[in-house]
Amino acid sequence: MQKFFGLVVAFCLFFGTTTLVHAAGTFEVGDQGPEVAAIQTQLNNLGFNAGSADGDFGNLTVNAVKAFQKSRGLEADGVIGAQTYLALMGRDIPASRDSSTASVRRVIQTSLRYTGVPYVFGGTSPSGFDCSGFTRYVFAQSGIYLPRTADEQFEVGRPVSYSRLQPGDLVFFSTYASGASHSGIYIGDDKFISATSSSGVAITSMNSSYWGPRYVGARRVM
Repeated sequence: MQKFFGLVVAFCLFFGTTTLVHAAGTFEVGDQGPEVAAIQTQLNNLGFNAGSADGDFGNLTVNAVKAFQKSRGLEADGVIGAQTYLALMGRDIPASRDSSTASVRRVIQTSLRYTGVPYVFGGTSPSGFDCSGFTRYVFAQSGIYLPRTADEQFEVGRPVSYSRLQPGDLVFFSTYASGASHSGIYIGDDKFISATSSSGVAITSMNSSYWGPRYVGARRVM
């Protein structure tokens, strides 16, 4: 028990200092809204063709962002983070894009609370979880409702590349069946928490010899 609380304290310290950088918000493909429309308008004003300012961050906007980034000597990844936003818009990225930090904290802290809970096939409560039962339960505590099974959860939210994983993202692995058959919650520092048949709810490395080769993708639902 003392070891567990030490882990929680260490994680909270880490989360409070470094993870906010990883959780900082971005504008990227799939985003929608008036802030995206403002970005498109500014790109067009500067001569970078983002198409109509419809507030839909699609491929044309991605290409315009990449062209703008190249012209400013920035990494041309088509994603508008803090540095690109400042260069483009002349101001800091809105605080509202500092991710849903409070929601992320709640999800991570809730997930850690159940470390050590035993694995139960079909389990959906703190008396015992299976993998998707665990992720569904944890997110529900923050008002985010996921489908019941891992493969169904893999169909919601927005796809996220491995290099852009943020704490709170759902991560998926292929275990007993092809496709997404195991789900967990990314907590930063290349680690995720999930309900495993071998250890119950546990924190594991994304790059372990078991999980690394079985990783199939991630989804962002916050």
